[in-house]
Amino acid sequence: MTSDQDIAFPKLTKAQIDALRPRGRVRNVEAGEVMWSEGERGFGFFVVLEGEMEIVDATGDAPRQVVVHQPGHFSGDVDMLTGRVSLISARMVTDGQVLELDSQALRRVISELAEISEVLLRAFLMRRRLLLGDGFRGIQIIGSRFSPDAHHLREFCSRNDIAYTWIDVEQDPHAEELLCQFHVGVDQTPVVIGRGGELLTSPTVAELARYMGLDARVADGEVFDLVVVGAGPAGLAASVYASSEGLRVLTVEGTAVGGQAGTSSRIENYLGFPTGISGADLARNAQLQAQKFGARISVPQSAVKLGLEGGLRTIKLDDGSRITARCVLVASGAEYRTLDIPGLRELEGNGVYYAATEMEARLCSQVEVVIVGGGNSAGQAAMYLSRYARRVHICIRGKDLGHSMSRYLVDRIDKAGNIQVHKGHVVSSVEGGETLNQVRLRCLEKGEEVAIPSRALFLFIGAVPRTGWLSGCVALDRRGFVLTGETLTPDARDADTWKNVGRTPFFLETSQPGVFAAGDVRAGSVKRVASAVGEGSMSVSFVHAHIGAAV
Repeated sequence: MTSDQDIAFPKLTKAQIDALRPRGRVRNVEAGEVMWSEGERGFGFFVVLEGEMEIVDATGDAPRQVVVHQPGHFSGDVDMLTGRVSLISARMVTDGQVLELDSQALRRVISELAEISEVLLRAFLMRRRLLLGDGFRGIQIIGSRFSPDAHHLREFCSRNDIAYTWIDVEQDPHAEELLCQFHVGVDQTPVVIGRGGELLTSPTVAELARYMGLDARVADGEVFDLVVVGAGPAGLAASVYASSEGLRVLTVEGTAVGGQAGTSSRIENYLGFPTGISGADLARNAQLQAQKFGARISVPQSAVKLGLEGGLRTIKLDDGSRITARCVLVASGAEYRTLDIPGLRELEGNGVYYAATEMEARLCSQVEVVIVGGGNSAGQAAMYLSRYARRVHICIRGKDLGHSMSRYLVDRIDKAGNIQVHKGHVVSSVEGGETLNQVRLRCLEKGEEVAIPSRALFLFIGAVPRTGWLSGCVALDRRGFVLTGETLTPDARDADTWKNVGRTPFFLETSQPGVFAAGDVRAGSVKRVASAVGEGSMSVSFVHAHIGAAV
């Protein structure tokens, strides 16, 4: 039986090494030579031909040896493809010889040599899993569990696979001592201690992302074939298919790769996964798949304005920069709806949440939680949180949970011993100081109220499309969803814009030629992960058709 170690650290055969030789260069190395350092970006890929190479984790109190690569072994993990900064360092233990490939050459290997690609990708994924499960500390976030800013940083790290250690100033006896070392007061938290002891004081999510290398580097004047706005299922599918077919692709995402689907604890009705798959795993695999074909993914970057310039599409981003493309795919999805209840906004990240990930689940250990919503997202969250919480309360306005939730989830909720469904109820008020401590539900029929002592309120009550950045550029319906193809008005389809290109809009094309929409943001779309993936994949054929006609 193949062990995790065997998958993570395989030896390449002579034939496999020979296939790599023309794509790199052989060079001699000396004992003690540093091959790359923690925090470095764009580092090389090495096959050890002679000697030994040591991989070191320097994020702890003392450097720790992770593994020693012998002849036939190779270096690297998923950061070789994502473009992020390295989490570990490498140096030669002895004199030796290595075969070195740069990151572009490695991507071509993974794209063109299927047998070697499978070995490398399986090893890269397993190495990251083993590293995180073996006491890897990563960056340190110090702050108060009652701080929304600290919660946002932790949520961003969790959803974007950034390894971190959380140090709570209220509970960890060493927190104050650590802050004193950096001459930082508790009132200046949250702070991030990064590589080599660098200190980030009250960083924004964007500042942390840049520090960790999650932003894509775009050269001045660079023109992409396709810019994808949004890295949910539709955007990721388009990124995979477009880049695999040779298009230059940049994908920008404002929050985290995976979109709302990335927060699902388990998707059990997605084709090909009979035991289910978490939204985070689905997003992680899709991201790696896109990046192995050369797509660049930048987080967190949000589009604020779409424009046209000289036959090209331009997108202004929230940091003031602009990117240019021949085609744009609008896959910006939707943002969560909230409740108009006094005090609720102040408790966001401090008891009020819009996703049930592992981080939120840990906060719910042996307490009562309230979930508002009757869709599949609410049902999946209820089943997941029931493993941690003492009791889960589901609040719905209607009388039938099965009206908008899949039957398999309804059946599981009915059988769960610690889930209670409050039908025909709404949230009337929330109470709390620094954090939530009570939720009151009101019966719509009788007006009676019930008070639930709860530390966590989860809202899954739908979403509104993220299309503010498209205002005045493409046609939207009255609810703000993007109109495409046959859903466009006759006037929009007969506009001079289309006469100039000599055709009518494609199925997923907006009122602007070369601007497409897919997934939840599109009017008339089926709000399911599989449908979004299908639309994102389909859009690439239309992108090819548009670019081909314009040449």
